[in-house]
Amino acid sequence: MHRSGFVNIIGNPNVGKSTLMNVLTGERLSAVTAKAQTTRHRIMGIISGEDYQIVFSDTPGIIKPKYKMQEGMMDFVRTAFTDADIVVYVTDVIETPDKNAAYIDKVSTLAVPVMLIINKIDLTTPDKLNELCDVWKNLLPTAIVLPASAKEKFNIDTIHAAIRSVLPEGPAYYPKDELTDKTDRFFASEILRGKIFENYEKEIPYCCEVVIELFKEGKDIIHISAVVYVERDTQKAILIGKKGSALKRTATQARKEMEYFFNKKVFLETFVKVKKDWRNDEYYLKNFGYVC
Repeated sequence: MHRSGFVNIIGNPNVGKSTLMNVLTGERLSAVTAKAQTTRHRIMGIISGEDYQIVFSDTPGIIKPKYKMQEGMMDFVRTAFTDADIVVYVTDVIETPDKNAAYIDKVSTLAVPVMLIINKIDLTTPDKLNELCDVWKNLLPTAIVLPASAKEKFNIDTIHAAIRSVLPEGPAYYPKDELTDKTDRFFASEILRGKIFENYEKEIPYCCEVVIELFKEGKDIIHISAVVYVERDTQKAILIGKKGSALKRTATQARKEMEYFFNKKVFLETFVKVKKDWRNDEYYLKNFGYVC
């Protein structure tokens, strides 16, 4: 008997969804930083065994949209509710269970199996964790409630086993050697955008979008040309820094991570362009993949 299914990971910002996705798949598919809203797109990660295939899907953190771009991000979340075979709702020991209560109500009415992961348990005590587990079991009595620490890789095998136990019967949806539905261009852009999130403060990471205009893979090296779009000239100046020092540092870090990710030398060119108010522009949002 073969089991397969789409396992969609949903939750509020900064609870560790992307870190959990990465450790569940064994690959760094989702950008992980300490800032909220690092994940903007829906990213699939596929793991396969002889008698199963799990198609994980990481989603943006649940927010109240302020821009059309964020409306597109929340469309990814809404779709994840409708096409899941299993929903993994991730919380942590820091946020209160009543945050985004409307989404908890939505989870409680789902017809598919629900797994509630309480992440970051390394930041609390056993007694407080037990109390939190009881609260969540009362809120979602039909859910499988599991504590975890994605950062410390604690209880990951238990989560895997629990998911496999409720996977529906079915054939593999993808070739067994496939790891994701995203392209190399996408991961190159995510790596650079992740470094921007790590290196810049305030509004800079949130006003940036990275587009890979050239991805040419040779035998020994990959040539990549990336454009970082911002909304204002002042943001461009901050991103580039004095004599280009800030952008050079960020691009160097991104290049090194790309070389590790692609297991090949990378030549990276990085440019910055201004597109005023792109986060509310339907044309650019469609080109950037936020609007179908």
